[in-house]
Amino acid sequence: MGIVAAGLFSLFVFMVIFVPVSQRLLGVRFGVLRLALGAALTLSVFSPIANALVGKLPFEGSNTAAVAFLALTAVCSMLAGLVFLVLAEAMVPTGSLPRARDLRRDLGGRIARTRRYLQILRIAIKHGLGPYLRGRRRPGRENAAGQAELARSLRLALDEAGVTFVKLGQVLSTRSDIIPQSVATELSRLQDQVTPAPWLQIEEILTEELGAPPSQVYAAFDTEPLAAASVAQVYTARLHESDAAPAGLPTADPASGDSVHQPRTGGIDVVVKVQRPGIAGLVDRDLDIVRRLARLLHRNTDWGRSMGVRALADGFADAMREELDFTVEAGNMTTVAAGQSVAASNDLVVPRLYPERSTRRVLTMQRLDGIGLGNAGQAIADRGLDPVRLGRALFECLLGQVAIDGIFHADPHPGNFLLLTDGRIGMLDLGSVGRLDPATREALQRFLLAIDHGDPVSATDALLEIVYRPDVIDERALERSVGQFMTKHLAAGVTLGPAMFNDLFKIITSHELGVPPEVAAVFRALATVEGTISRISPTFDLVAASRQFASAHVTDRLAPDALRRTATEELATLLPMLRRLPRRIDRIAAAAESGRLGVNVRLFADERDRRHFTGLLHQALLAVLGATAGIMAVLLLGTPGGPKVTDSMTLFQLFGYNLLVICAVLVLRVLVLIFRLPGNRAT
Repeated sequence: MGIVAAGLFSLFVFMVIFVPVSQRLLGVRFGVLRLALGAALTLSVFSPIANALVGKLPFEGSNTAAVAFLALTAVCSMLAGLVFLVLAEAMVPTGSLPRARDLRRDLGGRIARTRRYLQILRIAIKHGLGPYLRGRRRPGRENAAGQAELARSLRLALDEAGVTFVKLGQVLSTRSDIIPQSVATELSRLQDQVTPAPWLQIEEILTEELGAPPSQVYAAFDTEPLAAASVAQVYTARLHESDAAPAGLPTADPASGDSVHQPRTGGIDVVVKVQRPGIAGLVDRDLDIVRRLARLLHRNTDWGRSMGVRALADGFADAMREELDFTVEAGNMTTVAAGQSVAASNDLVVPRLYPERSTRRVLTMQRLDGIGLGNAGQAIADRGLDPVRLGRALFECLLGQVAIDGIFHADPHPGNFLLLTDGRIGMLDLGSVGRLDPATREALQRFLLAIDHGDPVSATDALLEIVYRPDVIDERALERSVGQFMTKHLAAGVTLGPAMFNDLFKIITSHELGVPPEVAAVFRALATVEGTISRISPTFDLVAASRQFASAHVTDRLAPDALRRTATEELATLLPMLRRLPRRIDRIAAAAESGRLGVNVRLFADERDRRHFTGLLHQALLAVLGATAGIMAVLLLGTPGGPKVTDSMTLFQLFGYNLLVICAVLVLRVLVLIFRLPGNRAT
């Protein structure tokens, strides 16, 4: 026990010396565990090095020689610890291993993910999808009946797997270009026919969020859900007369959406959207899986890096988390309803919000009387409505939100729209919206104008402002690709299909252009709304509608008021520069006339450039000094003669060994700095 205590005390003493000296010599900081191992290695080699240099004790030389050998032994033993630190940094860079606290958390997450993987696998096997996971096809599934059975099994599996996979099914239901039509039709039932959660769980959420049971908060509440979607369930209810609207103030009529005075004889019909119980934790696990898959694709595939799959996964995760917070949806409803594309439209309506009965998991809004747009084909025919006009109104509204308002419906699948009894379209589920900055909106407008004019050069320029461009790009090849794309999909008489968006993404991928998440949301929304419109108007011409929208927008921008406003804004920006310009020209002319005109160019004006150059210069100087010390050490060690320090070592050899240590320290410092560069870190 005493030997162990002495050893621990010696290790502690060596760490007190080794830690500051090693970090000072190498110029970086290390973890406690690595420093402890380095100090232990230093302690273990101290005695063998001393015996190799001095021989067996007692030492017979002078006291000065004894001190010199003791210092050399300490430096050489410490050099072993420094070598260990550099090798450890090279093999296992600092930060590549999780801390103990992070390791415990990661272990818990790994266990949760494994359980989720097993749960998804069990669900797939339960519904007969096991062979498809192994890349096999079950015989007899190629005919119509087999496809219908497969589609039903897939829908049930996605429904049982939870909200993230239901969202996947909703997106696939609008992409009949990549899945059979029968499968897309079956998956469309996921838009509003998800298995509902029990009423007792929903009632518990309502009571917790609103502070009282729903029977007290509302005048009437139907416990049977009107619709059950992936994130929430919708119920019909009626507000109390005092909650419907203050006396004398206008409110929205549920049938027409027009502003009228609500009668004081009763409340108003509303729908209550309630978040499904227990989905927050499940969504977090699924999003963690999505992020890990995105990182795997980014690391192992070229198309994953060029498409920016990590940014897309982050954007999807942010959208999902926003959708789980109904206060975000409430704000989105207010913003979208006030946007020009909806406020100025006679064909689109956003339900009115009742914020006093809305929380993070409960949303109370005006009830719109209608039928889901995905099932409204027969109703449109029976009422004598024009499906092309409805499709154009929906498409132009989405384009207006993207190009003008800057906030758009990011999930426009058929289940999020209603065909109202008055022939208008009601816009629902604004939990997921996309937002575009003015510069991106301006570039998208120019892209639409270039498509309208059939100009591939302008379209390419606008596209490069929309996406992330690499450092090196062949713009001529990109222009040819865009021109071929426009000839293939945008020529007169060409039948448009969803493959247009696939070809556009192929162009982006092949030229290694990165897609920002908000722009990817635009493309995804356009592809989804195309599938939505095709459900009510299969002959709808998306290209013609895009060109019509672009032409109308150009006309608006060329109107006298718009031109006057634009000219005023530009003039206000240029006026200060124009006022200073004559004085600056006069000073330049005077300096040139007198021979005093000069140009000052400041190299490395950016602090980051100076730091980078200084770091490179330091490493180069350390390498030169290390090499010089090594050469001098070799020369001294190879020089015969000289004063004797001991019977076996001369003064030249003693200096040579010290210079060799200095050389090793300097080289190790350069190596550890190289290993610590961000680009050389392990990922």
